[in-house]
Amino acid sequence: MIGISKLYCGTVEPSDTLRYGRQSSRLPSHLLQFSEDKKPVVVWNVTRACNLKCVHCYAHAVAKSQEKEMSTAQSMEVIDDLSAFGVPVILFSGGEPLIRPDLVDLAHYAVDKGMRAVISTNGTLITKDKAKALKEVGLSYVGVSLDGMEKVNDQFRGYKGAFRDALQGIRNCRNEGLKVGLRFTINRLNKDEVGPIFDLLEEEDIPRVCFYHLVYAGRASQIMDQDLDHHETRQVVDLIMDRTKDLHDRGIQKEVLTVDNHADGPYLYLRMKKENNPRQDDVLELLKMNEGNSSGRGIGCISWDGAVYADQFWRHYSFGNVLERPFSQIWTDLTNPLMARLKDKKKHVTGRCATCRWLDICGGNFRVRAEAATGDLWAPDPACYLTDEEIADH
Repeated sequence: MIGISKLYCGTVEPSDTLRYGRQSSRLPSHLLQFSEDKKPVVVWNVTRACNLKCVHCYAHAVAKSQEKEMSTAQSMEVIDDLSAFGVPVILFSGGEPLIRPDLVDLAHYAVDKGMRAVISTNGTLITKDKAKALKEVGLSYVGVSLDGMEKVNDQFRGYKGAFRDALQGIRNCRNEGLKVGLRFTINRLNKDEVGPIFDLLEEEDIPRVCFYHLVYAGRASQIMDQDLDHHETRQVVDLIMDRTKDLHDRGIQKEVLTVDNHADGPYLYLRMKKENNPRQDDVLELLKMNEGNSSGRGIGCISWDGAVYADQFWRHYSFGNVLERPFSQIWTDLTNPLMARLKDKKKHVTGRCATCRWLDICGGNFRVRAEAATGDLWAPDPACYLTDEEIADH
């Protein structure tokens, strides 16, 4: 996760993070990525069921789940363990998490246990009453997935009216004073929608947007050929930075992030260096604190059936099940060779990653994408768009 507005526009300084001691339990949400202890943010796919049919769904969501999902009581026991372990945030996802009738109760329980609760949703089920209920339980944030404006988004979602319903859900959140933002997965089919998404941020007074690079998992593995090439990626990341700076220069406060391609960090720094930006050294320090990809360390995933994964995309390899052993034990069990390597994966990456001067900042990028593309989970991530010259020691 690369905070474009934080880094490029200077809305966060190294001193902001250091003041809190860099411990997850003390850091406010917008600084968590700079924590030193890397207590995992847990993505919890509480259901596989979904009311839409998104072409890039990493969870292979279905209209009606036939698989056994954890009960409310079992889920609360998991929350007890996550709280005691020091997990700072639970991100309730799916499928569509709002299909679960006890979602509000689970979020409330997590908040009562001292954690921040957020949801990742398609937004179509957020009625006025649901938005009010989520606000009342202390939900920190609602991330609504939109992959373009109406025509493009509805094609992605497999449902005519998905954009309209999601936009109403966003408005319902905003009217209740519930922080809401957009989630946008970049690919060739919607790269021209990035500009209009920035326009929508202004028009609808939406405070945050996360631009996700495509990860080849679930149904998204079937559209790998629609991923941007390296030149296209650079163009889109430059556009995101340009539009973010334009908002900042006009005094319009928006939080803009890119997610799931940690090459964005060095690329941002190199751009600032080329521009002789006086904050370039501060940004480099923050990028070092961020440490890049954190699958299996600073982010983890629990599935609807209790299976534990390194992240929400790496669903073909489970480290255990929370119905059999607490998450805290599974996560710290280094007798599993893959878990042990993920805790310090920089020692194990190969090829250009192994000699890259940005390895400490990128963290080796996405291992699951490397594995999907090459069959070797330690190979270079094919989505890294930095040139050989840019990664070489100087």
